[in-house]
Amino acid sequence: MPGRVVVDQANPGAHLTRIPIPGISTATDSSQASVKGKVIKKGPLVSLGDEDFVLKAVVEDEESVRSSSSRNGSINMILFGGLAKDFSEAVSLGEVVVMTGFTVGKSPTAHKDQLHPCNLLLSGDDACLYVLRSLSPSVSPSPTAPKRSSASEVSKPAKVSKYTYVPLDDLKPGAVVNVYGVVVFFKQPYKTRGTDYCSSLKITDQSNQKVVCTIFCEKLEDHPKIFQLGDIIRMHRVKTQAFGGSINLLNTFGFSVVTFDGRPESAVVPRTSSKSFHFEPEDERAVNELRTWAAKQDLLPTTPRVHLSSVQPQSYFDLDCQLLWKAQVDGACILLKVWDGTRCTHPLQDFTVEASAIQGPSSLSRERSDLAVNILVFDNHAEIAKQLKPGDYLRIYNLHATTGASSVPCSSGGSGLNQVAFHLHGGTSYGRGVRVLPDDCPAIQELRRVVECFPEDDIFNESAIMEIWGTPPETLDDARGCSATERRCDHALQQVTLAEVKQSVPGQLFHVSAQLKSYQPRPLYQALKLHCPKCRAIQEIPDDDFLSETFLEASKAPGRIAEPWLLSESLLLPGDGPKAPGRTLSIHLSKELFGERKSKDLIYVTGATLEDVCQLAAAYQYILPVMPSGGSASLMDLSAPFLFRGNKRYYGCKQCSQVSVKELKVDGSEEINEEMIAEAVGVKLLQYCLVLKLELQQGRDTLEVLLWRDAETFFQVSLEEVAANQEAQNKISKTMDFLCPPGRSIAKHPWLDLCLSTYTVKTDGGPNRVCYQVCQTSTTATPP
Repeated sequence: MPGRVVVDQANPGAHLTRIPIPGISTATDSSQASVKGKVIKKGPLVSLGDEDFVLKAVVEDEESVRSSSSRNGSINMILFGGLAKDFSEAVSLGEVVVMTGFTVGKSPTAHKDQLHPCNLLLSGDDACLYVLRSLSPSVSPSPTAPKRSSASEVSKPAKVSKYTYVPLDDLKPGAVVNVYGVVVFFKQPYKTRGTDYCSSLKITDQSNQKVVCTIFCEKLEDHPKIFQLGDIIRMHRVKTQAFGGSINLLNTFGFSVVTFDGRPESAVVPRTSSKSFHFEPEDERAVNELRTWAAKQDLLPTTPRVHLSSVQPQSYFDLDCQLLWKAQVDGACILLKVWDGTRCTHPLQDFTVEASAIQGPSSLSRERSDLAVNILVFDNHAEIAKQLKPGDYLRIYNLHATTGASSVPCSSGGSGLNQVAFHLHGGTSYGRGVRVLPDDCPAIQELRRVVECFPEDDIFNESAIMEIWGTPPETLDDARGCSATERRCDHALQQVTLAEVKQSVPGQLFHVSAQLKSYQPRPLYQALKLHCPKCRAIQEIPDDDFLSETFLEASKAPGRIAEPWLLSESLLLPGDGPKAPGRTLSIHLSKELFGERKSKDLIYVTGATLEDVCQLAAAYQYILPVMPSGGSASLMDLSAPFLFRGNKRYYGCKQCSQVSVKELKVDGSEEINEEMIAEAVGVKLLQYCLVLKLELQQGRDTLEVLLWRDAETFFQVSLEEVAANQEAQNKISKTMDFLCPPGRSIAKHPWLDLCLSTYTVKTDGGPNRVCYQVCQTSTTATPP
């Protein structure tokens, strides 16, 4: 955990949001935040092993403390690794510091020290601490004061700390250690009687010693991400304790865990919920050594997972499947409707569920309905199942294919004695549980290939993008004219009133006829946004002023690109006026795109401004702005477009991208596109989306709905073209003016035939909100 302690920074983290200490909570997004405070307490430096340290300090928000109305103005700060050591040597009591790259956790000592209920944890590569110390050239440091390094010297990353990992047969009770191991048994997290979830596992290593580990974490995502026996796990700062004549491991303060797929042929990809963690070539070697050893010891699962088509009655098995919908049966049971693309060959029990209890699309295509099965989830697993979303890919452990009577009524009215039912019984015996599979899990890829061969259903489980409020139902005025829209859906539903829609339960589809009373936002360009299909984050499109500044800063980056596959050429750009001299710009050509020839289909540009790139985009097919970094090419910050094509700009998701600029290699006959380029540089492409809140009116009844997922269908235009083409933008503006004419009464607005879906949005601390969305509808009238 390198970390940094930087001295003499007048305005560090100016691009970050400064959060006052009283405003910190566990919900604080610390990725773009900084905290400032004065050091009022400084604990001793504690060694946890070879070059691994921890230090506790208290910082105070001076402005908040001076305010009589503020509370919790002082907070504990915990530093780890080299950052703790540097802080101990470089920072004194009374000095003011600014912290970035921290995480927020609950303070276990808040009731004793009466400080803030949270604490700040600084560890990993992103953690940085700035000491606001004025160094005047006219004042020499005291001979007894520690030597102060220049800002350029101190701001260099500290030397990477080397962690010491203890073999499992060398563990002694009462120590805090770091360990590696192969998972030979595990239980999924379950809710304790307190506020935590608990998970347990057993690991081994080349010493053949088996050790039980118990993990307590308040959040499910903080538990080890273990999906099958043979997975590799690395744990930092676990405490050893004697129990029943053996050594057990228990997570302790500063606990960190990373897991890996245990198969030797798979990539070494860490699985963790931490925003930053330490991973070096030595760690990769340790993982591969454990994989090789485990394979020789037959610790990896040898039998493939069971498909529904091969399930036998009275058997227990693990199942990979996709969740179609779920329903609450009672307080201790949830029914999951799942499928894996294969058909169970045995007669199945079906169960009676109230339509109002179903979360997800209650109407499935005939193909999916024929292959779907019901799974009853009981007791402690029902708590986990409540957090599952329709569309999730699941792995269900120790599922029981049982026959006999069920406590849940069968839809046929019979007992189902000769029919198979799938039960996930309560308890954690034999690793019983259910877990959402990660996107990089190989089982997901295989399952997706199977299920995508079938027609898609309408699964609307998107999170809320903006607030939508309903109003009390009234009566329907049947007077209407010709419709300006038509439904593109293939389901035959009876048309209903807006009042009936508002009285319905979530997860249903409706046909309505209404007029558009108003819409937001105005102006319309604010409705165009960027959406990540993987993490579902939505963000604003940056304006050209911001982009110009970003490109200008990147163009000043020192150094040069020395990689041989970038073949440089000079390009003369024209000046801004007839007498203004032109500028020479260096571009880099892709070498291996078509053998050894230089290809101008994709060029890499360094030192270019936004205006330069726009000029180049008119002459070349694809422009990829890069900047030098240690002699290699590096992408700019993903706040800016990473790729240009004509007027089109392509953005990447900061959270889901794993950027690595490398040569794009394709067959000479293959035409490149933006998806290929994004994959080559490790960028998860963001998609353009349009987010509009529409207020519908039907007589005196109104309903606010969202239009975003099917916006392209509605306006019959590509949103990628809308972002780049003024004509496409004008089409949307004219359409909205036609559907909601400015300055005219609602009686003059055209009628719209719409398909609406209902869905649920979770709210913090309050009841779930029912929201509405326009889907599978397009405009028919041509705006004047």
